[in-house]
Amino acid sequence: MDNYYRELVKFLTTTLGDRHLAADVAHDAYLRVLERSSQVVIEQPRAFLYRTAINISIDLHRRNQARPSESIDVLDCEDQCPGSSPHHSLYRDQRLALVNRALAELSGVCREAFLLRKLEGLSHPVISERLGISKDMVEKHIVNAMKHCRMRMREWES
Repeated sequence: MDNYYRELVKFLTTTLGDRHLAADVAHDAYLRVLERSSQVVIEQPRAFLYRTAINISIDLHRRNQARPSESIDVLDCEDQCPGSSPHHSLYRDQRLALVNRALAELSGVCREAFLLRKLEGLSHPVISERLGISKDMVEKHIVNAMKHCRMRMREWES
């Protein structure tokens, strides 16, 4: 499935008009497909990956129509605790602590690639140069970090 990443980002860049957003959507799509493929066999991985990416793009567009600003997607807070009450703030802080705990379990390079992309918004080529690794490794580290964080969050919250 790694063969489709660049092709998917190119397609999403054309569709979304933003290379960074396209890369984020592609990472999310890969993550969902990887999670799904551990449960069932996907007979047409390319088609499934593209459909997943398109669905994520549609969901993102709908969310942005209602709320123009979003926090880090890994927190997935809006589904479980809507509103901005003191309880919501506490819940968000607790989830952020869990994300930090999950990130601390990653290798330094993996964690750094993820943070440079998600918090600082740096492009893959810039991260690649800064960390002294290939762009392919940057992509793999970011996808692995996202997958690890989601997996650990689910474990700790259940």
